[in-house]
Amino acid sequence: MVNKRVGSAGEAVADIPDGATVMIGGFGKAGQPVELIDALLEHGAKDLVVVNNNAGNGTTGLAALIGAGQVRKMICSFPRQKDSQIFDERYRAGEIELEIVPQGNLAERIRAAGAGVGAFFTPTGFGTMLAEGKETREIDGRNYVLEYPIKADFALIKALKSDRRGNLVYRKTARNFGPIMAAAATTTIAQVDSVVELGELDPEAMVTPGIYVDRVLELPQDSVRMEGKAS
Repeated sequence: MVNKRVGSAGEAVADIPDGATVMIGGFGKAGQPVELIDALLEHGAKDLVVVNNNAGNGTTGLAALIGAGQVRKMICSFPRQKDSQIFDERYRAGEIELEIVPQGNLAERIRAAGAGVGAFFTPTGFGTMLAEGKETREIDGRNYVLEYPIKADFALIKALKSDRRGNLVYRKTARNFGPIMAAAATTTIAQVDSVVELGELDPEAMVTPGIYVDRVLELPQDSVRMEGKAS
């Protein structure tokens, strides 16, 4: 009987080693697997390469991971915003590397890794600093840049529901990068609000098939909020 459930966030991330490439889902705070990030922070793995839409918000979640000095390199689209002070400080001090990828290219490079695409040409970035050193080609009168897939050792994502086999359903825009990251990582860890019985999820509503998911952590959001208030 396939059962991908794990008992705690710490157990879920316990084998993430130093130097791993880790994709973290979420668009800002929407769909961010905060408890898994906190567990990774406590676990202490360092020298990480993190792939995310941005470089952290405020002082929690990904920002805390960066602040602890555990991230060697960020691959993201939006490294700077009004509350990205922790990343700013680390970057200005030369303590973290940065690879900026336009958001559409970021999504497509991740998707390409999951789909087994070797590389692709895109017009985005042509003629800019982002295309320096990259192969370019003119196709049907338009200039393109060759981009390569981004794959990861681990993906930390958040979904609304799962069954014990890891089939995932997301909540609205909290879906964002989750599905493509799940397919692009060797090991995918999903944090969900609830785990339901087999057959309860509508097959037409399943976005990420369980074949892409290795571990499922059930953390009902009501209990998470209560723990936050208690602390």
